[in-house]
Amino acid sequence: MQLNTLTNQTIALAGVAQVAALVQQLATTGTADSGAMETTIGSALKIDSDSVLDVYGSLAGLKLGLEQLNQQMDGYKITHPEQARYSAALVFLENQLSKQPQMLKTIHLGILKAQAQSEHFGLLHENVLANLGDIYSSTISSLQPRIMVNGEASYLSRPETANKIRACLLAGIRSAMLWRQCGGTRWKFLFYRKKIKSELQRLLKEI
Repeated sequence: MQLNTLTNQTIALAGVAQVAALVQQLATTGTADSGAMETTIGSALKIDSDSVLDVYGSLAGLKLGLEQLNQQMDGYKITHPEQARYSAALVFLENQLSKQPQMLKTIHLGILKAQAQSEHFGLLHENVLANLGDIYSSTISSLQPRIMVNGEASYLSRPETANKIRACLLAGIRSAMLWRQCGGTRWKFLFYRKKIKSELQRLLKEI
């Protein structure tokens, strides 16, 4: 499988953007796009896949992320500053995580447990989301700087909302890992903006 392609890099980047959008939705409204949520949580549980797209199931499941990333690539004014901050933080934290083999092993074992739970309860069951949230809390949240999520205190204080946000952030780390494995770098994002933008528009037309 050829990983280092512009298509794969764009799909992985859309996965990160989708997480950022979902986290903002959850933090500010207490709810999130259920279809996008299912794709995102499913991607966190996909350890072995035949292709980058297979991690997400289909392009349709990434529609929110592709659209949000497309907006972010318009001009040089940041359309959604909070989402851009979450995305950048996820890419940065994943880079740190890649140097922590023991933490990666702990996450891997936790995800195997969550896979079994999802087969029994369903992908978006509160037990699955709580388990994924716990994995994030006990591992990635110890890395610095921690991702500070801004939103309504009434939503952020609810345990079920906090679990969903942490589960999404764990999925965001998965997408950031894919971005790196596909040859994605900060410089590539800066210098290949036009190419990524045209690839995004091509992918959106396929949905």
